[in-house]
Amino acid sequence: MFQPQRILIVGPSWVGDMLMSHALYRQLKAQYPECEIDVLAPDWCRALLERMPEVSNSIAMPVGHGSLQLGVRRRLAAMLEQRGYDQAIVCPNSLKSALIPWFANIPLRTGWLGEMRYWLLNDPRKLNKEAFPLMVQRYVALAGEGVPSAEQLPEILPPKLTVDREAQVKALQQFSLPAEKLIGLCPGAEFGPAKRWPDYHYAELAARLIDDGYQIACFGSAKDAEVVREIAARLTGDQRKRFHALAGKTSLPQAIDLLAACDAVITNDSGLMHVAAAVSTPLVALYGPTSPDFTPPLSDKAEVIRLIEGYLKIRKGDADQGYHQSMIDISPDLVADALNKVMPA
Repeated sequence: MFQPQRILIVGPSWVGDMLMSHALYRQLKAQYPECEIDVLAPDWCRALLERMPEVSNSIAMPVGHGSLQLGVRRRLAAMLEQRGYDQAIVCPNSLKSALIPWFANIPLRTGWLGEMRYWLLNDPRKLNKEAFPLMVQRYVALAGEGVPSAEQLPEILPPKLTVDREAQVKALQQFSLPAEKLIGLCPGAEFGPAKRWPDYHYAELAARLIDDGYQIACFGSAKDAEVVREIAARLTGDQRKRFHALAGKTSLPQAIDLLAACDAVITNDSGLMHVAAAVSTPLVALYGPTSPDFTPPLSDKAEVIRLIEGYLKIRKGDADQGYHQSMIDISPDLVADALNKVMPA
């Protein structure tokens, strides 16, 4: 039986997808306890890998998303070849993502067939999408030999990030946040407002929670700062004293620790949603055009709200401010009820 000692993972490029791939690393460690797992990842995802105990090393991918740069890939591959990997597992389905393991002459190169890369993989797997409807299942199915049936797929070990409690205390102090009665909001999402719950709904719910004695921490990247300001602008002066606009102010490690400190999180379908799930914080996830049937929050403390069916590949909503009507129709009352379900008694 094949027992790889050193495995290189070509990781996904997005925060949420990288978190889904953690289930693969956990499965590999369960199957091969002595193996070392290195992950090749873009810089913005490497902070996640530092919180995954199964990962020995995170290796910076020096090539931007979608960029070819063959010379750069060859130079990185020459360095990786010296590490003596037994196997490479390529998570993305693109041709470009399979080039470095091939250049590095890694003996076994595993991945799903896709984008004309059959000749780059010598352990190609043919994906049955109906058997593995979830992204996390597709990652885990790459562990081991051959393609398992749906019945043979091992029980999913969900993403689970470690929390740095000392750093958490420092971050709470740095941003003047309480250690209890704290609710997190994650109002951003990639590709514009179509995946977002409207700012006025977030503001209405935030106002209720503040009036009930909670403080609000609003997370996101720098490009989410504008929507966070719009939420804050709808609060009264007294309410804003208990509203903390953190978009663009925290590092990803700080966001991980602070989301873990929250009593609960209300979030769009986003990378931070998966972070909250991976630190076991109760959460309410709001879906519209995208579907939780592919990338749900992997947590038994999550409530998912979606009022439509199917997947709509859109990046612009059909209502005011670019919101999608299915997101507008999710009322603050509905979210408040879901929040009560997940919050500790």
